[in-house]
Amino acid sequence: MSNKSVWEHTKMPEFPSASGEIKTDVLVIGGGIAGLLTAYELQKSGVSCVLAESDRICGGVTRGTTAKVTFQHGLIYQEILSGYGAEKAKMYLEANQNALKNIAALCRNIDCGFQKVDSYIYSRNDRASLEREIEALEKIGFSAEFCNHIELPFSTAGAVKFKNQAQFDPLKFLRGVIGKICKRNGNVRIFEHTRIIDLKSGTALSKNAKITADKIVVATHFPFVNTHGSYFLKLYQSRSNVIALENAPNVHGIYMDGDTNGLSFRNFGDLLLIGGGAHKTGMPCRRGELEAFAAKNYPNSPIKYSWGAQDCMSLDGIPYIGNYSKFTPNMYVATGFNKWGMTGAMTAAEILRGKILGKEDPYAEVFDPSRSMLKKQLWINGANAVKTLLTPTAPRCPHMGCALKRNPAEHSWDCPCHGSRFTEDGKLLDNPANGNLRKP
Repeated sequence: MSNKSVWEHTKMPEFPSASGEIKTDVLVIGGGIAGLLTAYELQKSGVSCVLAESDRICGGVTRGTTAKVTFQHGLIYQEILSGYGAEKAKMYLEANQNALKNIAALCRNIDCGFQKVDSYIYSRNDRASLEREIEALEKIGFSAEFCNHIELPFSTAGAVKFKNQAQFDPLKFLRGVIGKICKRNGNVRIFEHTRIIDLKSGTALSKNAKITADKIVVATHFPFVNTHGSYFLKLYQSRSNVIALENAPNVHGIYMDGDTNGLSFRNFGDLLLIGGGAHKTGMPCRRGELEAFAAKNYPNSPIKYSWGAQDCMSLDGIPYIGNYSKFTPNMYVATGFNKWGMTGAMTAAEILRGKILGKEDPYAEVFDPSRSMLKKQLWINGANAVKTLLTPTAPRCPHMGCALKRNPAEHSWDCPCHGSRFTEDGKLLDNPANGNLRKP
């Protein structure tokens, strides 16, 4: 069994690290799907752009995705309708519909296994929540189908079906996007092994480079600049697990439990991918639950791949895309995709391109990072951070000083405050920490 994700068979192109003084119109920090699509969209508009990745392109959270390309994001539409009204719920729907359409258009010339499939949000015992989602969708003009039976190895109360969603191989897709970038006129420069360690007044510093830009996009999964935006309160990170089974049935679609603690399913070639065991980063790993489920329900299907995934979760289920804060007119952010990073990243690329060009995207208001966030989870995040800050143990996270917890299942040190992770010998795995653990 491999502990790498099923996508990592794809060899990504290599790029040099940045050195010396570099000037550009836009600096994009982060070489995952959000950063790459933003750079691609800016390039199409003739904008000079530098993309800086701290390690390898797509070497972070992007490689952990299950790559469901859909605008069915759990039971989100009833939540947005209740919290923000029908107009914004419809705008969220249309923004993500456009994202799926744009990804599909890109995939026409990229060999990435792009496949149209139906998407299902199911519930094991809460039919009422599914019916409320159908009603919410009807109020914003979208027709979804209720299914009483679906192809999963347990009984359910039904499912909400969206037709013609999609799935693909995300690293092959992004390799194709990089190929398109490199074939154009050279106004995008990509640098790897270029960790931005300081950022102020349009200047970014790495170990060997000084990059000056008119505008800066932070697409680093969890934003690492703490002086603006309060993302250390507005986000938390959720960790989950994915296993890929051999000799398992084709479920003919993509599936997600309406309960955030449930399981997801999709096929990739002759493998069945099952995701689940979600927990706040820093809490005990639940990989064993996933393995036990597979052993019980697919006893003749050995696990070929097993890996972890990490997601930034916003307070209201909607990503933060736009100006980093009200006080940073030339700095932007894309984060908080809530497990839906494929369409979320494309939505971010479209919105940020519009902002940078001075052409406001019609859906930007829904994703505004400065919207009111007086939610219960805000106080929970703050209280958890204070509790962990006061815990008198070592080692401590270099991000904001929280006490780290050992994760024996994944052989790492994890931060329960903001989700940074480190190897047992202190090497940074996941941000917002911006460097390795200091040796005692």
